[in-house]
Amino acid sequence: MAETRREFRGRAVMAGNVKGQAVVSRNGFNTLASFQKDAMAKKKVMTCSDQNNPDIFEKELTGKILCLPKTIGSTTGGMVLQTVASMGGAPAAMLFAESIDSLAAAGVILADVWNGRRIITVDGLGAEFLDSVSHGVAIEVFDDGRVVVG
Repeated sequence: MAETRREFRGRAVMAGNVKGQAVVSRNGFNTLASFQKDAMAKKKVMTCSDQNNPDIFEKELTGKILCLPKTIGSTTGGMVLQTVASMGGAPAAMLFAESIDSLAAAGVILADVWNGRRIITVDGLGAEFLDSVSHGVAIEVFDDGRVVVG
């Protein structure tokens, strides 16, 4: 069966163009719990250490297209994103079904401004986006907020 391509439009929070493989969290993404273990171990490739998120627990996050509804958890979330990006271990992109929160937005902005490490970020893609994407599927993100799945 041929793979169906679907296009979605969101708001480019941190614009850029990238192609990659999806890692999909259908639950809120806890930034601190997901990155803390590998970041503290100074690993180059980060895998999700949040055992409370069965969708992505122990899945590689570095260089992937992280698809999520929203971020949750600690107020350190933004600094965790910035730190992981400074270490070269961030996702290539973060695609939010909902609106990005201020902490995650601060993290992707600081990673870009302080470290020159852009985490391409699009929000407002909608629940249908998360329903249409699965682990490992190819995703292409465009700087105008378009996202093509498949």
